[in-house]
Amino acid sequence: MRNNTQPFDLRIAALLCLLALLSACAHSPRPQQDGAPRGSINVDNIPDAVPRVEPLAKRGNPDSYVVFGQRYYPIKSSQQFVERGVASWYGTKFHGRLTSSGEPYSMYEMTAAHKTLPLPTYVEVHNLENGRKVVVKVNDRGPFHGDRIIDLSYAAAKKLGYSQRGTARVEIRAIDPRAPAQPQQPAPPSSVPKPLYLQVGSFSSRPNAETLQQLIASMADDMPVKIFQVSQAHAPHNPLFRVKIGPLNSSEEAERTSALLAMLGITSSHMVYD
Repeated sequence: MRNNTQPFDLRIAALLCLLALLSACAHSPRPQQDGAPRGSINVDNIPDAVPRVEPLAKRGNPDSYVVFGQRYYPIKSSQQFVERGVASWYGTKFHGRLTSSGEPYSMYEMTAAHKTLPLPTYVEVHNLENGRKVVVKVNDRGPFHGDRIIDLSYAAAKKLGYSQRGTARVEIRAIDPRAPAQPQQPAPPSSVPKPLYLQVGSFSSRPNAETLQQLIASMADDMPVKIFQVSQAHAPHNPLFRVKIGPLNSSEEAERTSALLAMLGITSSHMVYD
């Protein structure tokens, strides 16, 4: 009688190897890559976000949160917020997913993600490389990559002219929807420009502001760190305590100071004019 045990065992072993390989493939999917939508879209037909008064989102506005081992402190107010840095964008990978504020993300709408601005906040984004400007609604958190300060929707990045490059150098300015729109007029020659500061924190508790002030002073004793008490229009009995460095001589000096703070682990600074 012919012995078929060995070929049968070999076939079983080969089948088991194949099943193991297929199982490994099934449980190790290739990560989805982010990118632009297929085909072309006419962003000229997509209007900018229209600033309006909204309550803070129930989600996405904690006192602090941690991503990749770094703790971030969302600010309580976006008044006078100005920041310069690198903008990126996100598209197909996140299309349809919920943002940090709970709204669904659409790469065809004029929205953005920021690490510390209150959700929602409306900001004007100015592409410093080509002069284009858009208005977006910040309803998400991010970006948590390198020196990027804001992540725009694909449509917003395309309107600003950098969707193919991926990043651009921008300036962002928060918009107060309560303030009536005023036509921009050149400043009179005799006007004195407001001093420039680098805001590094905003707290409802003065002891917390003093703790940050002392921390920065201990790491860089040549930085003029000050605490400013600011009244809130909607809560006059609950002032904010803002920790600022300055006054500074230029936006370039502010950017150098911000880079130094980032090396010390303080990544939520931004420029303000007071």
